[in-house]
Amino acid sequence: MTEPLNWIKSSYSGNGGTCVEWAPSYASAAGVVPVRDSKCADGPVLMVSSEAFAGLVTMAREAAL
Repeated sequence: MTEPLNWIKSSYSGNGGTCVEWAPSYASAAGVVPVRDSKCADGPVLMVSSEAFAGLVTMAREAAL
């Protein structure tokens, strides 16, 4: 990751500060999904497979029900 990433967070994220961000353009180009803590933009980036990220999203949706 030498170029700056375009980070986004879910439109479902509130202002509570407990959000993660991901970089979809990098994910579609590289096949791995960069994920980071929205409160720590200069912190570490976790690189996960597309399958792992999909599982994370599913888990978060189910927990919100």
